[in-house]
Amino acid sequence: MTTVRNWFLNEPTIPQQSGPVERLQKTLIVMMMLALLITIVLPVWELLQRAMQNRSEEFVGLQNFVTYFSSPSLFQSATHTLTVASVTTVISVVIAFLFAYALTRTQIKGKTFFTYVALLPLFAPTMMYGIGLIYLFGNNGLLTTGFFGALESIGFTEFDFNLYGFKGIVISEIIFTFPQAFLILKVALSTADQRLYEAADTMGASTVRKFFTITLPNIKYGLVSAMFVCFTLSFTDFGAPKVVGGQYNVLATDVYKQVIGQQNFSMGATVGIILTFPAIIAFIVDQTIQRKQGNGLSAKSVPYRTPANRSRDRWFLTFCLLVTSFLFLLFGAVVGAAFVNVWPYDFSLTWKHFGFGNVAGDGLQPYWNSLLVSSVTAVLGTAIIFFGAYLIEKSRYLRSVRKMAYFLSILPIALPGLVIGLAFIFFFNQPTLTIPFIGVDVYNPLQHLYGTMAILVLANVIHFYSVSFITANTSLKKLDNEFESVSEAMRVPFYKTFTRVTVPMSLPAILEMMMYLFVNSMTTISAVVFLYSADWKLASIAIVNMDDAGDIAPAAAMALLIIGTNILVRVAYEFGLRNIRKKTSAWQNQAQ
Repeated sequence: MTTVRNWFLNEPTIPQQSGPVERLQKTLIVMMMLALLITIVLPVWELLQRAMQNRSEEFVGLQNFVTYFSSPSLFQSATHTLTVASVTTVISVVIAFLFAYALTRTQIKGKTFFTYVALLPLFAPTMMYGIGLIYLFGNNGLLTTGFFGALESIGFTEFDFNLYGFKGIVISEIIFTFPQAFLILKVALSTADQRLYEAADTMGASTVRKFFTITLPNIKYGLVSAMFVCFTLSFTDFGAPKVVGGQYNVLATDVYKQVIGQQNFSMGATVGIILTFPAIIAFIVDQTIQRKQGNGLSAKSVPYRTPANRSRDRWFLTFCLLVTSFLFLLFGAVVGAAFVNVWPYDFSLTWKHFGFGNVAGDGLQPYWNSLLVSSVTAVLGTAIIFFGAYLIEKSRYLRSVRKMAYFLSILPIALPGLVIGLAFIFFFNQPTLTIPFIGVDVYNPLQHLYGTMAILVLANVIHFYSVSFITANTSLKKLDNEFESVSEAMRVPFYKTFTRVTVPMSLPAILEMMMYLFVNSMTTISAVVFLYSADWKLASIAIVNMDDAGDIAPAAAMALLIIGTNILVRVAYEFGLRNIRKKTSAWQNQAQ
């Protein structure tokens, strides 16, 4: 009994001979820990150090923070960011909740269609939302000159949408955060106990009372999680404010201006640290909530049955159609901008914007660069992250080291992409490194990575490390620990168990990780905007450069290439997952 109990506690049961396999496993755990320290902790430490130095790299303590908060123009960016994030969170969560409620608690038709449409913004860089809004609500926008212009022609007061600034940023951020909140709330609303609603009906409770006493309490953790996700994403986003922000400065654009515009790296590091605080707080609160959250259903629970209500269904169907129509209108505006000759004067179709010959985007090379970087990130990142998760979850050696590695693996989720990119500048672009708390300078062997494809891949892997790690860790927890115990008892090396048992049984999670890393590497701007070189300009960076140069139509064309590529990858993922499930089902039938 003691042996079985210790197996489930994931602790060594009997003294093991320190053979080559055991030494190899311990070495890999230590190497993984060192890799996380070098790529996460040390760069962030360099960022903290630079935030406490002046332009001459002299230590000034907290003077940069005092300067920032005492400067009205700079401090205003912080208040702007808080305002944008707060308004975005409220509106996005409300819309996402109603949309998720419609797909889980009503009997409307077309739920699969509405789900796929809601996920469309996930495949586009955030700058595309701003570009789409410009073509809809800009000075020469479709709705500005069409709908609003028609109203003015029949006597209505002249209408100025005033897109650039607070309004444009908030609308862009709502589009950006809506699918994230929708996915969380859809899962939360999918679990409900029918017995609670039946008891409420027996007691004569009204629909409103059941909503506030049963539905909302049941999804409170998902609701809070969605709010923190929306707040963090909109607080740290760079793409949307860059396109439609105008003179409305936020912290993310301040970092960019301080580093790229003024070459003031110390103040850029200071703003980067400030940008991290809300993300860290949100991360801590979310982790606390996740620990408190219990199972929504017990073994005795009865699945929720949606009652018939035609008026309710009509209302929610109308709402879903309005949301999807707006998303189609936004994406349609981008498609139109990419394919028409000169918006809004010449609507003849053309392919010239996809040539990128005479614009600031350097032709199609950035797109091919993005394909290569994203593919390498997906393959290499998945292999590293999944194997690291395996060592943490399934190994029985160096428990304290594995615990620390687990903490470092989920830490990047609290670091905005701009902060990671800025930290990489300070860490990889210097010849020597100062060891923390010791003060000893050592040669930096990683300096040569700066300006290469490798640093772009590394930045993407670190930026999206945590979500992929959680996916891998969740999948590995579902596998019985007896596989490793039996293998060890039979003296089968752990790497054979990993390749022959763990990987085949975890293929759905591995495919999901690869898809996630590829899609996000194609769309990200913030993590790589400080790290690319002339030879390794990416598609998302080309959109930034084209927008700065006023080449909006080619920027829209490049965004369409990214969207099309990501949708194809998603389709390939769905087909691959379907084939894996068919094979798994066939194996189970043979076993029975």
